[in-house]
Amino acid sequence: MLAAAGIALLGLWGGPPRSAAAAEPQAATPSVTVPDFWNPRSRGERVEAPQTGRAVRFLTDDEFPPLHFAGPDGNPTGFVVELARAVCEKLAITCTVQARRFDTLLDALDSKQGDVVAAAIPLTAGLREKFLATRPYFRWPARFAARTDKGLPVPSAAGLAGRSVGVIGNSAHAAYLKAFFPKVVPKDFTDLAAAESALKRGEIDYLFADGLNLALYVGGQDAENCCALIGGDYLENRYFGEGIGLITRQEDAALSRALDDALQRVWDDGKYTELYLRFFPVSPF
Repeated sequence: MLAAAGIALLGLWGGPPRSAAAAEPQAATPSVTVPDFWNPRSRGERVEAPQTGRAVRFLTDDEFPPLHFAGPDGNPTGFVVELARAVCEKLAITCTVQARRFDTLLDALDSKQGDVVAAAIPLTAGLREKFLATRPYFRWPARFAARTDKGLPVPSAAGLAGRSVGVIGNSAHAAYLKAFFPKVVPKDFTDLAAAESALKRGEIDYLFADGLNLALYVGGQDAENCCALIGGDYLENRYFGEGIGLITRQEDAALSRALDDALQRVWDDGKYTELYLRFFPVSPF
């Protein structure tokens, strides 16, 4: 399965990418980059989950594919949900997963209607003042996309000089573009759908936006194979945030530590990669 997907593992801690091609024959399919958010120097002794005598209740939302959404049977699924289930299996604990409206998740956790939030809630200093969170297991990379028939250069500050680049006006991506690609010709859009349509029609050379949404677009039917991600990912916290983790109440520090350790072990045994490939046929990284 790994070789068939043409995997490249992106070592965000500075280590060399780990490629399945080193162990198995290379496939002809495009590479799918799997991000590595775990620091190998931080591994310690195994942390067991506290025994409470009941199931650990995970709360999520079911309207944000591919991270969390309702499956064909109506039950929650998605990358985040299945990762949470893998963590529970690694810890040998019984867990339940309940879907709630996204904007009610933290309040439900605070009022002890659940024990862990597994959803795309950004980790911020404000959130950490009230809750605990594991290290990020997913982040929001910024990416460039371009038409595949124009032969455009890989993005760089010099290479994009004079090129038109679409961005969402007043967004973090617009601010980053202005700071680090000062010689581009930015074109502001009010929403991503309009920017994607302009890219497809060839009205702009590049589009710079959230990598997850761009990956879904270029791999979807609406793009009609017009475009692809180009260049690398951009992960500066100051612009694009820390990412997302599993969130618990502050008094559940032992549970948070166990979840953190289990996420590391889910990565180590390849389950993270398996789930990532299932839900991200086009990687945002």
